[in-house]
Amino acid sequence: MTYPTPRAIWLMAAGVPVMLAIAILAPDLWVLAGAWITGVSGLILADAVLGARLSALFAGADPPPVFYIDGPDTIPVRIGFTDGPLPARIEARLDANDRLADMPARTLRGFDGRTRDFAFDTVPVRRGEARLEALSVRWTGPLGLAGKQRRTPLGIRIKVTPNTRWVKDEAVRLYARDADFGIKMQEDRGDGSEFDALREFTSGMDRRAIDWKHSARHRVLLAKEFRTERNHNIVFAFDTGRLMSEPLGGVPKIDRAINAALLLAYVSLRSGDRVGLCSFDARPGLATNILSGPSAFVHLQSMAAELDYSANEANYTLALSDLGSRLERRSLIILFTDFVDTVSSELMLESLARLTNRHLVIFATFHDAALEAMVDAPPESPEAISRAVIADTLLSERDLVFRRLQRLGVQVLETDPARFGPSLISRYLEIKRRDML
Repeated sequence: MTYPTPRAIWLMAAGVPVMLAIAILAPDLWVLAGAWITGVSGLILADAVLGARLSALFAGADPPPVFYIDGPDTIPVRIGFTDGPLPARIEARLDANDRLADMPARTLRGFDGRTRDFAFDTVPVRRGEARLEALSVRWTGPLGLAGKQRRTPLGIRIKVTPNTRWVKDEAVRLYARDADFGIKMQEDRGDGSEFDALREFTSGMDRRAIDWKHSARHRVLLAKEFRTERNHNIVFAFDTGRLMSEPLGGVPKIDRAINAALLLAYVSLRSGDRVGLCSFDARPGLATNILSGPSAFVHLQSMAAELDYSANEANYTLALSDLGSRLERRSLIILFTDFVDTVSSELMLESLARLTNRHLVIFATFHDAALEAMVDAPPESPEAISRAVIADTLLSERDLVFRRLQRLGVQVLETDPARFGPSLISRYLEIKRRDML
């Protein structure tokens, strides 16, 4: 597409007062007005001919096969001209769907030969399928009077998955500092409840571990050495309903929960435990078998990427009843969900009460930073005071629900998004150390 630039329009408009003056004062010189229009039109046409040709443009993008949500990525792009003159400046814009954050247009100068390589910076904001629709490039002729624009369809599809890049980096950091439940068997000794061996008592060991019977028999003070039990079932239950699909810090809550769950899955699978996941909104959704071994992490990652967003309210009664009927042995169930008030949480409390009779449940949710900000805001107006009072009431009801959960035997984990993953792992390690499973 070729079009006149703002410079050409202003140049044409600059002759309007002169043409009006000629029409009023010297109508016989109307030819001059036509000459001005013809001259400017000729300059625009000449600029279009002398500039880079539309047919000579080639453009394309070579993005990575996978994007990670809330992780910065780049999309490499190449633009060039097969022959003819090169423009002094080009402007490029990449059109994508709503899975990627808006990418501002790039203005570029200069070419390496007849091509120019650059990249668009982007951040995936939702899981699913990102689509790069088209790459639009525009430039002007040497006089800046004729602009040209060409839209090159791309049709590139990229899968947006949970941020396993962050999961692996965080897991490496955790293992690098010699976590209590590491890869090597000897790192598990001394904690847990499963008997491992007898060893001679040394200073610093727990006196409660002394085996007096064997010590008397061998006439040496011996102590029991324990190791952490393995092969526990850990089930991640994701609420994919309306509240969990809302953004928190620019990222949906469900995606933050998935990242934390995958981090714990990586650690627990390496520790010998077994992991599964399920989802629900108005009805039970995706569910996996209980998997074991480090190789199962890839399958869990793939299944977590398929969890979709929903605008429906969560049906805890149906979802937790279905989950309880599928579990054949005592398990650690980590429920990722959220609620608004005590009324909406009644059915959730009833369902969790039945589930805690056989299983250990962690209720994992996020701090409601918006309500806390309203409570802490300066009372500068009657509206601010009203918001603070209502927010304080909602926070009080939220604390009431947490206390009721704790009375049912549910472990409550409420923390900031930045500390969600490490806090979940700390709670998991504490449960294993206390032999609560």
